[in-house]
Formats: sequence, C-alpha cells, structure tokens
Amino acid sequence: MKNSKKLLALLLAVAMVFALAACGGNKAPAPSEAPDTPSEAPVESQAPEEAAPEAPAQDADAIPDTMTTDDGTYQIAFVTDVGVLKDKSFNQGTFDGVKLYAAANDKSYKYYQPANGDQATDDDRYDAMKAAVEGGAEAVVAAGFMQENALKKAAAEYPDVSFIFIDGYPVNDEAGNALTNVAGISFCEEQPGYMAGYAVVKEGFEKLGFAGGGGGTNAAVNRYGYGFVQGANAAAAEMGKTVEINYTYQFGANFSASPELQALIAGWYTNGTEIVFSAGGSIFTSITDAAAANDGYVIGVDVDQSSQSDTVILSAMKGLSSSVEWALAKVYDGTFDEIGGVGTALGANEDAVGLPTDTWMLENYTVEEYEAQLAAIKDGSLTIDNTVLVNDAVANQDYSNVTVNYV
Repeated sequence: MKNSKKLLALLLAVAMVFALAACGGNKAPAPSEAPDTPSEAPVESQAPEEAAPEAPAQDADAIPDTMTTDDGTYQIAFVTDVGVLKDKSFNQGTFDGVKLYAAANDKSYKYYQPANGDQATDDDRYDAMKAAVEGGAEAVVAAGFMQENALKKAAAEYPDVSFIFIDGYPVNDEAGNALTNVAGISFCEEQPGYMAGYAVVKEGFEKLGFAGGGGGTNAAVNRYGYGFVQGANAAAAEMGKTVEINYTYQFGANFSASPELQALIAGWYTNGTEIVFSAGGSIFTSITDAAAANDGYVIGVDVDQSSQSDTVILSAMKGLSSSVEWALAKVYDGTFDEIGGVGTALGANEDAVGLPTDTWMLENYTVEEYEAQLAAIKDGSLTIDNTVLVNDAVANQDYSNVTVNYV
C-alpha cells in the first residue's frame, strides 16, 4: 500500500454510448424481481441510435448549487434522495449532472429537498416535485428508488413534464400503464462491485467487509454487494486462498451516518478486518471515521471518494452525472420518447461503470490487469450474476473461496 495518496485526478470519464445494457451474464432484474420496484412488468427499452454527448469539461464543484432568475422560475429541478445534498456520493453525483448540463446549455436549475429529511414520506417527495413543476420545471430529476410512489402521482398529474428517475425503472399509472414521461435509469452495480472485490483481493487483502445502506432491500446496493463478493471469490480462487467477508446492512437503512454503525465497523477493524466497502451514501462518514481510528482502509461508492478521506484506496463508480446529462439532452432535443416509459440499464458496455485508476492506491494489482478484466466484461467472456439478493441471502450462496459472515 502506498504511503501517500496520489493527487486527485479527473473523475472517471463517462462518455456514454447509451443503449439498453444486459449488464453481465443475466438480464438486469425487472421491476417485478426487485423488492423495491413495482410489480408491473416493465416495458423493454429501445436502444438509442446516437452516442451521448461528451460531458462538459467544466468542474461541477465550480458551478453554484443555487442560482436566481429574473422571473423566479427554474427549468430543471433536482429532487434529492435521503441524506444531504452534498454527500460526496449519490445525491451530489446526480446533482452534478444537473448543474453541468444546465451550465453548458444556458438552463436555469434548482434543487428541492423533501421535508422531514431522512423521515420524508411519499407525500413529502410529491410536494417537492409539485413545487418544482409549479416553479417552472420542464424536467425533474429524482434520485433514488424511494421516489417511485411520488413519481407515480406527479408524472400522472403533470404529463407535459419529463421526469428522470435515477436508480429507477419504469413507473406505471394506477391502471398499470407505463407513464411515458418517466425515464427509468439504472446501472449494473454488480460490475464495479465485482471489479472492486477482485482488485483488493489481488492487492493482498484477505479480511474484507461490506456495509450497505437501504436496510438490505435496495436493489442497487444489493447488486454492489453481491458483485463484490463474487469478485473477491474469483480472485481468491485464482490465488488459491480463502477470503473472509463481514457483511451487513445494520444501521444503514436510511443511508445516514450513525454512532452505532461506526462502533460496529470499528469492531470489525479491531478484530482483523482490513478493508470495508461503504455502499450507502452518508454511511461513508461512519465507516471512514472507524477506519481512520483503527488503521483500516475503505472502498468508496458511486463516485471517486478518494479526496474525502485518506482511508479510501479505491472506489466502485457509476456514471451518475453523465447519465443525467444524457437524459436531460433528450428532453431538450426532442428524443425523450426513446427513454420515456421504459427502463435503461447502463454498464461497462456504455462506459458507465468502473474504477478510478488515476487515484487508486493499489500497488500489486495493475491498471493493465484491470483494463483486461473490463474488456472481458464488455466482450462477454466474463459474466457476473446480477441477481438481487435481499438481506442475508448473499451469505447463503455457494462460494468456493469466500466465507461470508452476515451481521
């Protein structure tokens, strides 16, 4: 392990060629297969013909989070998930896409945080969407699977507004018909999860941890976790060793930091865990604090989190910002009907997931090895199971070289 951190480089370049992705060996879970999605069967996505526009070079952090307009209206709205706006992860990565697109295309923007914070209800989320539309929004970007019920109501009420559902899926109206003004955008999280698990075992770690948000039923988090275990198992099998993984969703149901979670993870480090994958927004703070106090290491999630803590040696990333930019472009170029009413899953084939090689702190696992693995995922020679395993189901699978201790 390197003694000092490399300078923070640019985030993973995600110049997406957005098509419907199969995301590994199995088809991405349909809404009816995931516990946090609707029971109605999804409408299949059509593959867009054109390449996504390249992301603007402007740094999202340099764009103000708030702006004012002469008439007090805002064309693009962002409705946050639970947690804080500037969480250095899911909310912030999604909002960065709003800001970058707006800045590059002379659009006004505003963010809305549902009332009651982590205890926000469906009504609170709907109220935020309604306020956004009444405030002039032509497009509303909603982050997180918990937006579903509010989207169902708001999209039906405002059919002329385009809604972009990040970490989402098709949303149906009360009659079971797909709402064509809602675009469900999801990711193949099992792929970066796999690559992260494989990389750290190849690096030499043998006692790993995974702490997820969402209480064990969030499909995106579960794909990260199961992918992580699969990758660790594959690397351990190649190296002829056994790896142990502590695995938990405790204290992360609302994706918030907590003393209880920090104490749990500190106990892991004290008892030999070397590195923990933090997959749950603001729980990152609890995990990095525990790592810092116990000479442990952390894997970040969603975006490159290396600048947030010296304990982060790697991040499992997905293209939140670029996916938002791409979807917003479709709102304004008249092609939103290509993604409205259907689900689009993005993975390695769209350059939408990966590891940040410019900032990782790995010495034994090489960039060349990583690039070869990424190519294998793209050409289909490496397939990764994307089954959504709820709660302790991940510990009940058969692994050749991994022991999973579910907590």
